[in-house]
Amino acid sequence: MQLGVIGLGRMGQIVVDRTLEAGHDVVAFDLEPEAVATAADAGAEPADSVADLVDRLGADKRIWLMVPAGGAVDATLEELEDHLDSDDVVVDGGNSYFEDSVRRAESCPAAYLDCGTSGGPAGAHLGFSLMVGGPEWAYDELTPVFDAVATGPDGHERMGPAGSGHYVKMVHNGVEYALMQTYGEGFELLHEGRYDLDLENVASVWNNGAVIRSWLLELCEEAFREEGSDLGDVADRIEGGSTGTWTVQEGLEQEVPLPLIYTALSERFGSRADDGRFSRRLANRLRYGFGRHEVQRRE
Repeated sequence: MQLGVIGLGRMGQIVVDRTLEAGHDVVAFDLEPEAVATAADAGAEPADSVADLVDRLGADKRIWLMVPAGGAVDATLEELEDHLDSDDVVVDGGNSYFEDSVRRAESCPAAYLDCGTSGGPAGAHLGFSLMVGGPEWAYDELTPVFDAVATGPDGHERMGPAGSGHYVKMVHNGVEYALMQTYGEGFELLHEGRYDLDLENVASVWNNGAVIRSWLLELCEEAFREEGSDLGDVADRIEGGSTGTWTVQEGLEQEVPLPLIYTALSERFGSRADDGRFSRRLANRLRYGFGRHEVQRRE
């Protein structure tokens, strides 16, 4: 296949690399020339504008957007609008709000696939988990690329109509908040409790056969190995929060109680008002582990 990729940040470059490794052709564009040069070095055909990218694609255009959620998606779609028709497919692989995806699907002249993407920079080696919403024919058409970008055929699935992919990813992120909070609280009790424990060893033992083993727990082990059991100078400040907020809002609208996710979101916001909670410091470091987000550190 031939795929156009717009947005060559960390995640976009991974889409390019994995698509190329699977034997497909890629045309790549980003506002930053250095990012385009990196994609070209990997084997992609460079484009110097959105219009140039479209011109380099075949009659049936398949385009993957990996730009920041919000206005950047709308601006890119506006640039693409005059170049697309109903035989084309556009994938939004960012963390867009699901209602925005429904709106975009209705107005986009091409088939629009909202693709929730999980896995972070580790996806460069392992592949992503992809939750896709939109027309079934468009999903089937992009399956070879989804196979390449995901962990394999089992790493992606069509969730349903427009909006459903980003809806599932939104709830996924809410669950992620709660899991990070739970691990943080458990390790905080161990850190402040009765025994002088090596928390890297605790995490390692838990990761070998325990009921609560997981990738997040592996990242706890990594954090304690690299920062020490007291987490060194890692600050009590957790960034992010938009997708968790959307999840809580949806719970309120659907009258579904989400006490754990709500508490985790509250803790995240609370971390910006005071200092001292070990659980928040661990959550801060975990965000680096899975997403390479900057670690906020104490001054």
